[in-house]
Amino acid sequence: MQRHFDEELKGLHKEILKMGAFVQEAIHKSIESLKNRDKNQAQEVITTDDKIDELELVIDEHCIDLIARHQPMASDLRFITTGMKINAELERIADLAVDICQRVLELVDKPLLKPLIDTPKLAVICQEMVRDAIDAFVSRDVALAKKVAVSDAEADKLRNFIADELVNDYLAKDPSTASRAVPLLLIARHLERICDHATNIAEDVIYMVEAKVVKHHKEEL
Repeated sequence: MQRHFDEELKGLHKEILKMGAFVQEAIHKSIESLKNRDKNQAQEVITTDDKIDELELVIDEHCIDLIARHQPMASDLRFITTGMKINAELERIADLAVDICQRVLELVDKPLLKPLIDTPKLAVICQEMVRDAIDAFVSRDVALAKKVAVSDAEADKLRNFIADELVNDYLAKDPSTASRAVPLLLIARHLERICDHATNIAEDVIYMVEAKVVKHHKEEL
């Protein structure tokens, strides 16, 4: 009976990794669509989001079924409940990749307001945080999870810098730039929110491994 349960837990683990791979691909393509002003790539991310939504439901049902049939305790229960939380965070990240692509579609036929310098830097931080958060889950690596959590401050700082520049150097001086500045503002916000969700995943990993709640207690990292 225990061996069968262990196999089911491995199956859940693989499903979450599959979800993570889909989401990382969506982030990558959304950022590439922005840098290359690629309408087709942006539309591809939007279209394929349904596949991620469907997998989220499959994973949720799997988690609930495992709890109902096996009534797990201790580390097994933490793994399953953490899997449910991470699943939800990944789905929200995918939604934000879609949001980025929708902003790209608003920008693609307009002249570029300014060279894209800081937004790609924020995108790199965003991708690294999501990758490391998933890797921390895979390897149960608390140190890597803590690295992700503390990286969020850097993402916040860069997002604020981008917003200040767009508002003060463009919107305030020339309101006619709004149709090009506002989508860039929103993209920076979407990227920063992805970093927030990666941080949530990292905090969930710490709970899964150490049974320690660090959410709202960053001083304990």
